[in-house]
Amino acid sequence: MAVNGSIEVKNLSKTFKKGNVKAVRDVSFSVKEGEFFAFLGPNGAGKSTTVQILTTLINATGGEAAVAGHDVIREPEKVRRYIGVALQETGVDPDLTGRELIELQANIFGFSKDRAKERAVELLEIVQLTEAAERRIGNYSGGMRRRLDLALTLVNEPKILFLDEPTTGLDPSNRMAIWKELQRLNEEKGTTIFLTTQYLEEADSLAHRISIINHGEIVATGTPKELKAQIGSDLVTLRFISDGDSEAAEGILKHQMGASEVIRQSEKLTVYVKDGAKQLLEIVRILDGEGIEIETVNLSSPTLDDIFLKITNDQEVETHGE
Repeated sequence: MAVNGSIEVKNLSKTFKKGNVKAVRDVSFSVKEGEFFAFLGPNGAGKSTTVQILTTLINATGGEAAVAGHDVIREPEKVRRYIGVALQETGVDPDLTGRELIELQANIFGFSKDRAKERAVELLEIVQLTEAAERRIGNYSGGMRRRLDLALTLVNEPKILFLDEPTTGLDPSNRMAIWKELQRLNEEKGTTIFLTTQYLEEADSLAHRISIINHGEIVATGTPKELKAQIGSDLVTLRFISDGDSEAAEGILKHQMGASEVIRQSEKLTVYVKDGAKQLLEIVRILDGEGIEIETVNLSSPTLDDIFLKITNDQEVETHGE
């Protein structure tokens, strides 16, 4: 099979024997060569486990997966040749300098001594760490370490880049710097990027397509625009003085309006409606008639946050009942 920058996953599953935990359940998806693909989900959804399977770090319990045209189980060495991987936790010697670590990684990939030095210079400039090149990694800030991680994944100029929550815990400026570099790699170099994230704005800003995973299952896939269109509704967001008022309002709206799409989070209610301007007035009228005071009310179009909230809430209802 020809080497390419695609990812093909079919009926992938992973069960950990300890506790019989089903981390990934019959997951299928594909990523085209040169695509920026985001894998979105909360903690414990199965994102990192999927990445570990695709990068040959652990074996699947069932299903098939091919990365860069090679089977991750039968041809792990070939897969590793064409990928770069930045996981959430990386163990590096804090006494090494940034330059030394990149040169070491280059040597592992078979670069000559001179080429390893050249590659370190190139990558340190790309991730804006040239001035910190001789500083020991133990003295790097969190943002600098994340940028160094990105540099390490690029040493072998991978066709596919796997990034497991690369911007978690970073301040906005460091996050934006990494976003900019990832966009450049994807657009100018044609690098396929597989990004896992909890940040909906990150997926919305960067990804061509998104899969949302929850409880080990993919619950939605599409472009950001397609996912937003799945709701096909306006959103009325109401905030109340107390949790008790929001709980009472939820019951009233479901009973009097037949508003089945109501999601409550503490003192906040989100109501999915058609013809939002008209329905907003009706909601306010009903609640006022019941003596429930609304602190704030807002009408908006759905964002990815709303998509994620609705989809994962629907799955909870299906799994556990109302």
